[in-house]
Amino acid sequence: MKRFGWKLGGSLAGALFAVMTMTHPAQTFAQDATASIHGHILNPIGQPVNSGDVKLTTDRASDAKSRKYAYTFPIDASGNYKGTGIKPDNYVVIVFQADKSLDFQDSVVFKTGEDKQVDFDMSRKEYLDKMTPEEKKALEDYKKKNAEVVSANAKIANLNALLTQARADNKSGNYDASVTAMQQATTAKPDEPILWITLADGQLGVADTALKAAKAAGKPATDPDVAQKYNDAIGSYKKAIDLNAASKKPNPETAAAAYNQEGQAYGKMGDAQNASTAYDQAAKTLPANAGMYYFNEAATLYNAGKTTEAGAAADKAIAADPKRADAYYIKGQALIPQASVDPKTQKITAPPGCVEAYQQYLELAPDGPHAQEVKDILTGIGATVKSSYKAGKK
Repeated sequence: MKRFGWKLGGSLAGALFAVMTMTHPAQTFAQDATASIHGHILNPIGQPVNSGDVKLTTDRASDAKSRKYAYTFPIDASGNYKGTGIKPDNYVVIVFQADKSLDFQDSVVFKTGEDKQVDFDMSRKEYLDKMTPEEKKALEDYKKKNAEVVSANAKIANLNALLTQARADNKSGNYDASVTAMQQATTAKPDEPILWITLADGQLGVADTALKAAKAAGKPATDPDVAQKYNDAIGSYKKAIDLNAASKKPNPETAAAAYNQEGQAYGKMGDAQNASTAYDQAAKTLPANAGMYYFNEAATLYNAGKTTEAGAAADKAIAADPKRADAYYIKGQALIPQASVDPKTQKITAPPGCVEAYQQYLELAPDGPHAQEVKDILTGIGATVKSSYKAGKK
């Protein structure tokens, strides 16, 4: 047979071949001949299956014990799994946990280069309908228990939200709103000391507001309406203290905080004896903060006009923390009213310890908020103003 075609010269043919190979380069990248799989697995109550394996097999004829599995991929704690290197074919994909088959999908076909998503949702009706009566009962029991846990978690979340808002309200002076929120919280969980302390803090703020209004109207701190509000706060602090003491692990910080605030409520009512007892308990419960609690006692009683009792509390604060300047100021202020005046010479004589307290205040706080007042008092009674403070030295 006669063939027809172009006859190329040697050099021209070589040149054309070179051009063709440059224009149409050979295919050097081979396609991956395997497939991969990934998916997410949910149990009958809709939660992730957090352990086990996903297995693939083409062996549909053998029984479960003798069946061969071509691939096995682990399930992670989030209920996810993935695997690669799967030979394209038609597989049965089975979920296993503790060597027990939980669920499966048949006729899952893998093609070359494919990444197939195969999810399992065992909460579907078809799956639940095939469960045995025993399995269904176990599932219902689990759902009931889980619902209780979910409800408890939701309750805790709500209490935390109420607590956070109440603390913000107390800080901003919105005491009535704080009390309303914490009354709701303590009703929902009456055995939590922190909730009662926060309720008491709001009640103390309400009482302070009432006391301020009473004083403006010329009424005393013992006014029945005011006293009742302080007693409400005291009752809540006592509740917190009792609950904390009865708990498996009493918290000293919680108890000390409640005692400290209880002392403040008593002090503002003018009940110096009970205030002192409460502050003493706070210091005993948390000795590391004794200086602070005793100073709080001194300040509360001083502001309530109980100067003698305030001076005694200041002595306790100084003994616990000798570097607390304001304790010396309160001590001096508590003593100075006892100064005497010689009718002949008009010379003022301060009671023992008064001048020393003022001078110690200046030593510790030479530029403190009461420094000028203390200097004027010392000058007025003819005492020497002593201070190691030098101008320019902080």
